[in-house]
Amino acid sequence: MVASDFEPDLVPELLVTDVAESLEFWCGLCGFKILYDRPAEGFAYVTRGLAHVMLEQRGVGRNWLTDEFERPFGRGINFQIRVPDLAPILSALADASWSLFMQPETKWYRVSDGEEAGVRQFLVIDPDGYLIRFQSSVGRRAVEE
Repeated sequence: MVASDFEPDLVPELLVTDVAESLEFWCGLCGFKILYDRPAEGFAYVTRGLAHVMLEQRGVGRNWLTDEFERPFGRGINFQIRVPDLAPILSALADASWSLFMQPETKWYRVSDGEEAGVRQFLVIDPDGYLIRFQSSVGRRAVEE
């Protein structure tokens, strides 16, 4: 099974200001690929490995809004995306002079009473204010008490 054949049970759909600008970020800088799109509706479905995201342009197509929609979008949420290597994304962002929200760090998170999972991660904000956390595994270890 390839990632494009996999249908995840949860796919966030992000309302964006300009789908073309968002595609430059998501695909051009962050390595996603367009699985399919509907340009007349301002819509694109993008994937990177098993990470799936739908992008929908505000004011085009069907926009389901429950309240006023103000920038920055996505306040209170971050989207964690697992990748095998942070370096290509960091390089593309640096080449585009795209600022990071949080510089790369190695962080260990407790996953059970006796074990931690380690990740190398950074955070970046997309053109509409959605907070994206890219991370790659650095392994597991016993909890240090």
